[in-house]
Amino acid sequence: MRTIKVSACLQVLSVAIFFLTTGLLVWANFPSSFQSGGLRNTKKQPQIVKKAPSKGSGSPPVLAYSISGTQGDNQRILRLVKAVYHPRNQYLLHLDAGSSSWERNKLALSVLSEREFRAFGNVDIVGKAYPVNQMGSSAIAAVLHAAAVLLKINKDWDWLITLSASDYPIVSQDDLLHVFSPLPRNLNFIHHTNSIGWKESQRINQIVIDPNLYMAANTPIFQVRETRETPDALKIFTGSPWSILSRPFVEYTVHGWDNLPRKLLMYFSNVAFPLETYFQTILCNSPDFRNTTVNSDLKYAVWDTPPQLVSQFLSKSNYKEIVSSGAAFARRFREGDPVLQKVDEYILMRPMDGIVPGKWCFRPSSNESKKGLQEDPCSYWGDIDAIEPGPQAEKLQNLVSKLVAEKSRWGQCNLR
Repeated sequence: MRTIKVSACLQVLSVAIFFLTTGLLVWANFPSSFQSGGLRNTKKQPQIVKKAPSKGSGSPPVLAYSISGTQGDNQRILRLVKAVYHPRNQYLLHLDAGSSSWERNKLALSVLSEREFRAFGNVDIVGKAYPVNQMGSSAIAAVLHAAAVLLKINKDWDWLITLSASDYPIVSQDDLLHVFSPLPRNLNFIHHTNSIGWKESQRINQIVIDPNLYMAANTPIFQVRETRETPDALKIFTGSPWSILSRPFVEYTVHGWDNLPRKLLMYFSNVAFPLETYFQTILCNSPDFRNTTVNSDLKYAVWDTPPQLVSQFLSKSNYKEIVSSGAAFARRFREGDPVLQKVDEYILMRPMDGIVPGKWCFRPSSNESKKGLQEDPCSYWGDIDAIEPGPQAEKLQNLVSKLVAEKSRWGQCNLR
């Protein structure tokens, strides 16, 4: 990061992120449910199916996924959305300004070519790319934008799950929906702690500027010489930048019906890696939400000692630990790493270039033709409200039950 002298532009930039995020919410550029016209489909035409999931007591939840990437990530995003696909859920994909128009168009055409995506109309793409730097406040703007778009598309979801192109599921969606079905829909799965340690001087007190709030291309952040005091009107919390957030909390951060989300948005616009602190600090300083936190993002990762800025890449040597972790997702994976094929084959039962099967879809019965038996596991579609957990669900259930029990013992946000 370059060092520059602080100036009056700091105030302008603090206000800029507010208008950038709210502007993105109003002028979100995304296609509505993809149309089937204009492309030749070599697969069978979609069946007439029920598209709206059942809601209410006894029904599984609905998950909203925000999946993001940059240059070179279009194929990884496509593989990821197939791995986490379920017709109950809602999906929003975004390739930032680091990617080319060709990559974004290729992703859109790939999504359009999937008959399940067209039939259920629940996969959308941000139509106009904008720059994002995970070290800066443009990362907050991107998450708030995705949240607002998903609320605009369809408000009938229960949790927002943020993933990057380097993430991958290690449970099926049937597993995840099964484990989340009995949970209170206001829980927020987010790693958080008020023991900020070295981050106080190197992150919280240090002032940075994110040019991606006003530049057209992905740009490094700038660091200024001056520092500032740690706020004393609230308690700062930090943790993982990835989370599973409840819809009530997401609506609170997007609409901000009291001043806390707005004030913190202004403050964290000049903090490095603000996604590690922004949502945690809102949650743990809000009387309405501080008792809804579960201290985990449900992701498996391996860190160096001492921890670096990003976690290690996972490989086949990590496979046993990945399986036994009980987590819902793991990161980071390199594109095409053989461990992903092993996860597909032994955990997700995902066919080559296909969608992870679930109770909602099935292959032809054994008394049908040999040709029918060779079709993929989701050749036919059934009840999208039906779920059937597999072996990994028990491990995830044990982990979630333990985490929720710890939440009950500790009470509100962990003060350690």
